[in-house]
This record gives sequence, C-alpha cells and structure tokens, in this order.
Amino acid sequence: MDNKNATPTTDARGLFLWLWRGFLNNHKWILIGAALLMVLEGSTLGLISYMMQPMFDSAFASGDSATLMSIGVIFALIFFVRGATSIGHKVMMATVAQRAAGDLRNQLVQRLMRQDNAFHQIHPPGYLIQRVQSDVASINGVWASFITGAGRDFVSLISLLVVAISIDWKWTVVACIGTPLLILPSLGAQRFVRRRAREARDLGAKLAILLDEIFHGIVPTKLNRLEEYQSAKFLSSTKRLIKAQIKATLGTASIAAMVDVTAGIGFFCVLLYGGSEIVSGEKTVGQFMSFFTALGMMFEPLRRLAGLSGKWQVAASAIERLKELYETEPSIKDPSKPMPAPESVPTISLDQVKLSYGDTPVLQGATFVAEAGKTTAIVGASGAGKSTLFNVLTRLVDPQSGETKIGGVGNRSMTLEELRNQFSVVSQDATLFDETLRDNIVLDHKDIDDARLQEVLDAAHVSEFLPKLADGLETRVGPRGSNLSGGQRQRVVIARALLRNTPILLLDEATSALDAHSETLVQEALDRLSVGRTTLVIAHRLSTVREADKIVVMDKGAVVDQGTHDELIEGGGVYAELYRLQFTSDGETAEALALQPVSAAQAPAQIEPQKSFVGRFFSRLGLS
Repeated sequence: MDNKNATPTTDARGLFLWLWRGFLNNHKWILIGAALLMVLEGSTLGLISYMMQPMFDSAFASGDSATLMSIGVIFALIFFVRGATSIGHKVMMATVAQRAAGDLRNQLVQRLMRQDNAFHQIHPPGYLIQRVQSDVASINGVWASFITGAGRDFVSLISLLVVAISIDWKWTVVACIGTPLLILPSLGAQRFVRRRAREARDLGAKLAILLDEIFHGIVPTKLNRLEEYQSAKFLSSTKRLIKAQIKATLGTASIAAMVDVTAGIGFFCVLLYGGSEIVSGEKTVGQFMSFFTALGMMFEPLRRLAGLSGKWQVAASAIERLKELYETEPSIKDPSKPMPAPESVPTISLDQVKLSYGDTPVLQGATFVAEAGKTTAIVGASGAGKSTLFNVLTRLVDPQSGETKIGGVGNRSMTLEELRNQFSVVSQDATLFDETLRDNIVLDHKDIDDARLQEVLDAAHVSEFLPKLADGLETRVGPRGSNLSGGQRQRVVIARALLRNTPILLLDEATSALDAHSETLVQEALDRLSVGRTTLVIAHRLSTVREADKIVVMDKGAVVDQGTHDELIEGGGVYAELYRLQFTSDGETAEALALQPVSAAQAPAQIEPQKSFVGRFFSRLGLS
C-alpha cells in the first residue's frame, strides 16, 4: 500500500505551515499567551545562574546576613514565578493541542467519507482507522511536548547563554568547541529516525488492517480453525513493528547522547582554561560558579531540544501521511452548475454506460429504461454487473462513458445530496449502527413526530417485535445490528426507507437470506414501500421476478435482453436458459413452467393482478 522506504515528501517547514494554517491559527491568541509564559519560565534559569555570582562574592564572602536574606527572597520569587508560569503555559498548550487534534480528526473523517468507492477499495478500514486515530494521537502528543518543551528550553538556552557571555565570552567559545562535531551525526540520525518512524507507521497500519479482518471475520476464522494461523500472522507483524519502533527509539536516543558527548568536551575545556584564571586571581569564584551554573543548566535544555528533533521526525512521518490523505481530492464531486432534481416519481434511463476497474471491464454499454412508478428487475449471473448499476445510479462510482438520467436529468448534473435523496436502498446486508433502534430508523431526521414514527413502525412490522425488547425503541442494536435477527434488521432498514420517503427504491436481494416467516413479514413491508415508487430489483432467484413490469437481463456487463417474463421465455435467450437451469432440479413440472408463458387468465391462482409486484412475487413462493 505504501512504500516504507519512501523518502519524505515534505520538509519540516512545509509540514509545520500546513498544521498552522489549517488547525493552529484559530488558537493563535492562546498560543501567544502560552508563549509569553514560556518566555518567563525560560528566563528564570538565566536569573538563577546570574544570582550565583552575588551569592558567592557578596553574601558568602562578606558574611552579611541581610544580603543573604535578600538573595534568598529573590531566589524564592524566581522559583515561584517558574512554577506558576509552567502550569499556565502547559494547560494552555494542552488545550490548543487537544482542540487542534480534534479539528484535524473531524475534518479528516469528513473528507474520507466523501471519497468514492475506488478510494476505499485501495485504503481498507484498518488503514484509515490507524491514520485517524493513531497518527493524530501521535501528532497531538508530540505537538504538545514539542511546542511546550521547545519554546521554554529555547528561551532558557538563550538566557543562560547571555549570562555565560556576560561573564566571559572566551569561556563561552571554549565551552562550545565540540558543537561542530554534533551537526553532521545529528542530521544523519534525524533522517534515520524519520525513515524508521515511517516504516513503523506503515507496519502499524497493516497491523490494524489485520485486526480488522480478524474480528470482522471471526466466524469463518473459527469454523475453518484459523486461530493459530491468524495468531502467527499477527505475531509476525507485531515483531516487525516492535523492531521498527526500537530502531526509531535508538535513533532518537542517539541524538541526545551526542549532546552529552559534546557537553562533556566543553566542560573539560572550560575547566582547564577557566580554572587556571581562577587560580591566578584573574576571575572570582563567584564568576566561575555563575558561569558553571549557566553552563550546567544549559546542558539539560540543549539535551531536550536535541531529543525533540528526533521526536519531530516521528511526528513528521505521521503528519506526512495525514497530509496526503487530507489533500486527496475525491474524484466524484458536485457539478459547478447543478440542476434541480425531478419533483415527481422519475423514469430512470441508462444509455451506453461503460465502466472498468483498471483493465477489468464491468459494464459494457449498458442501456435500458426503468419507467416511472413501475418495477424493473435486473437479473443475470454473478459478476454480470447488476450491483454496479446501483453504484452508477447513486454515483458511488462514475462510468468512463455513457449517460445516466433520473427523470430526464443527468445524475452528474445534480448535487450528490440531491441525487442520493432520490433513493432508498434495501439490501441483503442490512447495515445498522451501534446505536439505539430509534436512532437507526430516524438517522438525521430529527423533526419526525411520534405519530409519523409509529406509522412507519407499523408499516414495516417493527412494532411486532418491539415489545420483546427490554428498552423498546431505546434498545441498542449492537455492532452491525448483532442484537437483532436477520428479519428484524431488514424490517428496521425498511422502516428507515419508509421514513425517507424517496421516489426511487433499490432492492438488492433484500430477502434472500431470510427464513420463510421473516420473509413473509419483510415482503408485506416491501409491498407497502414499493407503492408509487420507481423500483429496481436485483434478484438471483428468477421465480421472484416473474411479475415485474420489465426484466433486464445482463451478461458480462452488457444488457443482452429485456422484456416481460413471458416475452423473455418465448425468446429463448439467456433469461430462458438461466430460468431452465434454476428449475432443473424440480423436475419436469418446473421445466414446463419455465418454458411456457403464464398469464393471469391461464393461472389466476399464481398471478394476482390486484397485488403489487412485491406481494405477487412472494405469492409465487407460497409465503403470503
């Protein structure tokens, strides 16, 4: 998915500017206040080292208790200011860090949800979860410590350096003699850390993908006895992740260690050079103590700053990933000059629609018309492109060529919101959220009154199982509706569709996985739902589509035939062959039924014209 050895695509300045413009600039006044407090805290170290000279040369040398008391009070005030400012800027920076991370996470999720199906096929859920959760958390933690530590320590370093130079600039130069030795190794270590951190991010994403697959596929894992196999894969990925993280930590630690070596060289040189001046009387003990205090205090801020450079490389690898995702533009967008959606129940037409995924053709010139207010069934073998038609209609994917119209308006001419407001979808995979039953039905329709909601519950047969739930509508349905049966989940989805009250209904094998009783109840709900709507039905069981107003037959992505059931059987094409194959196991009676047109006059017991399409095809199954 990602090349773990890829070089950074953006420099540190570019990454920081991206964060600042998008997420930190809104909190600039809090940042300014925090920066002022950091300056105060950082400058206190310089004051502490500066006060060493009068303490030794004036108070200690003279033995004046009044002077000693005054210096003691000054030290106490310095430490009080240091503590108060430390609390203040840390709280302020934590506030900014948390808010900025929340903004980034929210905006990233919004952008990811707008991406098309092709994007989500390339980026599995586990990968995106890792980016949204782990990477943002990594940035948040490093950002707070980076800014807080860097701002305070930089000011401390400057103030201590000023004190050191004011005492003796030659001593300061001697103390810094080893600094050039730090530059090249430090730069090399930073590049190493960034590569290893990027590698760890990739491995962490792969681990998240693996976990997502394990827990979503826990049933087939158990049934196929794959526990040890999956555990071995997880263990192998975990070991690789640990190895990469240890390498990144090694690189970060080595940067701080280089500062230790440089500081040791500086201390040694100053001690030899400055000590001789103390012995000769050129400098006082107070001056030497003040300088050495400044130098000693300078060591820790410098060490932390060096360590933060390594932490920044870790954060930079996460920011790069997030920036790439954040700036990925969706390929399916609203038109620049949108047209209004049709106001009445529309006719749907497809004209020479062609779609390929890479080099694999899925739709090859699909053309048909679904008349307004009628039912059109789409049949064909698996892989014929039936479900892809639904994706094209709703613009989950755009074809390479051809035109799709809803009520005479091209579906690319409407905004995505208006287009998708035309459709209600009921599929075999009844998707529910881990929320209450009420929330799953109402969704974002917050203005629904109780009478309308009860009407929907009754029509979808949800009312029949509500008394069995402990909390009624406030019962949580569990992840993916796991606390409900398959038939109950389907009825909830139908209630949702009834509440949406859209002019177009898409049914994708909505009852194929249900038992006979549940199928009967769902049939009655679908019966009500389809009235007065343009309905498209995907079906594998051809017995369920005999009474559709039109049957569209697909094969290898193309529409090869269309018409009523009787017309298609008489034509003897792909549909007749599929029908014959499905009913071969039922013997000669079924074969005769498949080959002979059936009309209402010939078989009134089988076809009931007064029923809607959904009611009639369930009557075929003997379920109503």
